[in-house]
Amino acid sequence: MFWNQTTLNCRGQVLDISAPLVMGILNVTPDSFFDGGSYTGSMALEARIEEMIREGAVIIDIGGMSSRPGSSFISHTEELNRVLPVVKHLHKVYPETIISIDTIHHQVADACLAEGAHMINDISAGSVDEKLLSIVAKYKAPYVLMHMQGLPDTMQKQPKYNDVLIDVLDFLTSRVASLMKLGIIDIIIDPGFGFGKTVAHNYELLANLHVFKILDRPILCGISRKGMIQKVLDLPAEKALNGSTALHMIALEQGAKILRVHDVSAAVECIHLFEQVQQARRAT
Repeated sequence: MFWNQTTLNCRGQVLDISAPLVMGILNVTPDSFFDGGSYTGSMALEARIEEMIREGAVIIDIGGMSSRPGSSFISHTEELNRVLPVVKHLHKVYPETIISIDTIHHQVADACLAEGAHMINDISAGSVDEKLLSIVAKYKAPYVLMHMQGLPDTMQKQPKYNDVLIDVLDFLTSRVASLMKLGIIDIIIDPGFGFGKTVAHNYELLANLHVFKILDRPILCGISRKGMIQKVLDLPAEKALNGSTALHMIALEQGAKILRVHDVSAAVECIHLFEQVQQARRAT
C-alpha cells in the first residue's frame, strides 16, 4: 500500500514536504571528504549551525562518523561523544529546527532521539545494526532509507549491477515494505549517490530519479560536492559548488523533495528558482 506523502510527522512537528526543502550537513568528524575537522570546536559549531539556519536549512543532519569511500566504522561510544552534545544544544537553542542523526548505531539513535532529535538517516538501511530499526519504530521517527552496495571501506571497488536503476528500485521497494511492517511509516528514500556506484551508475540514477516517485515517498538527493561531480569536471570538492547546483536543479526537475547539502544558501536559491519556473509552467 502506497500513498502520496506530503508531510512528515517529526515526533510532533509536522513538516510540509509538498515543496522541496534543504537539509544542511553538519559533520562533527575529523575525516569527512569535504569538511572533515572544520566544525569540531564549540564556537565553530555554533557559527555553522546559525549560518545554515539563517540561510534556510529546515533540517540539520548531524554526522559523527565519516562514510566517505574507504572509511571505516567507529565505535558507537566515540560517535555518541561527538554528536550528543550538538543535539542537546541544537534542540535547546533552535527548537523549531528538525534534527536528523546520520548514524548506523542503535545506541546513537536511541540517545539522540531521547534528547530531542527528530529523524534518523541510516546509510546502511538497517543492515549493520538491526536494532536500529526497532529504535526508530519505538520513537515513531522519520527514517531515511538509503541504498548502498557494500560498506564504505570497500564499496567503490568495482561496483557492479545487472541494471542499476532496477536493482536500486527493487531494493528500496522491498525495504519500504519491511519498514512498514515494523511500524515505521514516515520513510524518505535515498538512491545513495556515490555509495557503491560508478560515475556512470550515479548519472543513470540521477537521469531517472523520477522513477522512484512510484514509491510515493519523498526523495532525498545527496550529491553535494561528491565524486560524480569532481571526476567529470576534474575538480576537487572545494571547487565543486557550481556542479552541485547544476545537478541539484536536475534532481528537482526529477522530483527530489529534500536536497542534502553542504552549501545551504546556494541550494535554497536553486529551489526558489525552480519553484518560479514551476509557477510559470502552471500559469501557461
